[in-house]
Amino acid sequence: MTCEELVELVTAYLEGELDTTTETRFVEHLAICEGCERYLDQIRSTIRELGTLPPESLSEPARTNLLAAFRGWHTG
Repeated sequence: MTCEELVELVTAYLEGELDTTTETRFVEHLAICEGCERYLDQIRSTIRELGTLPPESLSEPARTNLLAAFRGWHTG
């Protein structure tokens, strides 16, 4: 698995939606790639931190920009 493939699959991995073969390849890549391991840790941290924010604490433009950024992750 390449780093690019891992980035494309990170959401599915975190949501437990990868098939067994792909998950195995994902985990094997993490074991040899410090950069991707760090990326996964950053995504987990971001999810954890954003989950603690009350929705009303974000301005409408900030909420719109954040949603747009996440929507763009799976476009190739």
